[in-house]
Amino acid sequence: MSSTFVSDSWVIARRGLKHMRRQPEALSDATIQPVMFVLLFAFVFGGAIAVPGGGSYKEFLMGGIFAQTIVFGAFGVAMSLSNDRNNGAIDRFHSLPIPRASVLAGHSVANLIRALLPIAFMSVTGFVVGWRIHTGILEILGAYGLMLAFSFAVIWIGVLLGSLVPTPEAVQGVAFVAIFPITFIASTFVPTSTLPGVLKTIAEWNPTSSLANALRHLFGNPGGVAPADAVWPLAHPIAYTLIWAIAIVVICAPLAVMQYQRSIRS
Repeated sequence: MSSTFVSDSWVIARRGLKHMRRQPEALSDATIQPVMFVLLFAFVFGGAIAVPGGGSYKEFLMGGIFAQTIVFGAFGVAMSLSNDRNNGAIDRFHSLPIPRASVLAGHSVANLIRALLPIAFMSVTGFVVGWRIHTGILEILGAYGLMLAFSFAVIWIGVLLGSLVPTPEAVQGVAFVAIFPITFIASTFVPTSTLPGVLKTIAEWNPTSSLANALRHLFGNPGGVAPADAVWPLAHPIAYTLIWAIAIVVICAPLAVMQYQRSIRS
C-alpha cells in the first residue's frame, strides 16, 4: 500500500508539474512577480529607505522579498486545487483505484517543487542588483532549508483555502484580502521600527517578519542582528519561524484534509 501511495502521489505531482510547463503564464506569480518586486523596490524605493545601523538596502530587501514570495505561495496552491475541483479532475482521480490521500500528497509535492522556482529566480536577480551573502556554507544551507520548511507549511494553508473556497475567482479575492496585508505589515520592505503604534506590534509578531529577519541573519545581511531591546520574535527569528512552521502544519494539515474530504463529498 505504501509503495502504491508513493507512486500514485508522484503521478499526481508530475501532472501538476507538466501543467506548469505547458502553461508558463500560470507561473507569473512564481517567476515574473518576484523579479519585478526585487527590481522595483531595489531601484525605485531603495534610495529613500535607510536601514537602521547602516548597510545596503538591496541586501536588506532580499530577506523580505524571499519571505513575501513564500507566503504568497499559498495562493498558487489554493488556485491549483480549486481549479481541479471545478474542472472535474478531482472526481476523475477518485474514480480511479488510487488512495484518496495521494491526490493531496501529489499537489503538495508539485507545489513544493514549484516553490523552488521563485527562490532560484530571486537569488539570481538579487545577485544581479547587488545582493551578496556574507556567511559560510552552513548558514547558507540553513537559510534555504528554512525557506523550504516554511514553504511546506504554507502549502497546507493553500490546501485549506482551496478546499474551503468554491471557485478560483473566489480564491483570488480571499487570498488577496487575507494574504497581501500580512506580507506588508511586516519587516519585508521597511524595518519594523519605522512603523507606527499597533502596526509596529503586529509586524514584530508577524511570522513574515521573523522569516525575513532569519534570512537576513543567516545571509549576514543588514537587519539580521536585532537590537538589545527587541521583542522575542525579532531576537530569536529562526526559532520563532520554525515554531510557526510546525504550528501551521500541525493545525492546518488535519483541517485541510477534513475540509477537502468534506468538499469532495458535497
